[in-house]
Amino acid sequence: MGVAAIVIFTYFFLLFLLGTAKHNNSIVDIGWGIGFVIVAWVLLPLRLPTNLTQVTITVLITLWGVRLFTHIYRRNHGKPEDFRYAAFRKAWGRWVVPRAFLQVYMLQGVLMYLIALPVILHTPGQFGVHPIWYSVGIAIFATGFLFESIGDAQLAAFIHNSANKGKIMSQGLWRYTRHPNYFGEATMWWGLAFIAISGGIPVWVFISPVTITLLLLFVSGVPLLEKNMKSRPGYAEYAQQTSIFFPWFPRKKESS
Repeated sequence: MGVAAIVIFTYFFLLFLLGTAKHNNSIVDIGWGIGFVIVAWVLLPLRLPTNLTQVTITVLITLWGVRLFTHIYRRNHGKPEDFRYAAFRKAWGRWVVPRAFLQVYMLQGVLMYLIALPVILHTPGQFGVHPIWYSVGIAIFATGFLFESIGDAQLAAFIHNSANKGKIMSQGLWRYTRHPNYFGEATMWWGLAFIAISGGIPVWVFISPVTITLLLLFVSGVPLLEKNMKSRPGYAEYAQQTSIFFPWFPRKKESS
């Protein structure tokens, strides 16, 4: 566990130096997914003899992290600093560098450590697993991965279509939840936690999915986007009809 902490601290310190040099703390978003991949692959050779759960979790985190990195890099490349970090920069003034170090980079490092518990915790042994929990975990992860990747792809295609300028995305998965990518993100970590316990890792590994779910629902995910979107024309009607997080059938439009 100490190795993971050192790797995560070093990684976010390097991101801090890069973000400060570029005057753009959005770099931390681009680096988020790859950070988990680095932790997973640094730890894997240190876990010999390893087991099936460790290998599975490493492969799935790599699949998720590389896809997320690619998506966010394409989305943010060449664009100004994200509105969240720009607001922090303005509010923090001359203290922006130390506060960004602590409240952006180091805070995300702590969160990464908690969320990465399925790959950090380890029970050395054979390749045997509890088949039910393992299968449940794989199914849950797959569901989350599809929601996040398809949701991101649908939104990107919608934005790139000039005919949709000024419109609200309410098609595909976005018809059933206002945040399919966030729902998918949380769901994947629940799947990874189930895979972890299938290999004998203690149940407190569920600190991981609880942390990311609470973070997305109440702190940095849904609340910030909802606040940013609520003034957009048509969003109030969309929000009235569409579940905020957990997918569900759209509510019928209220008659006036």
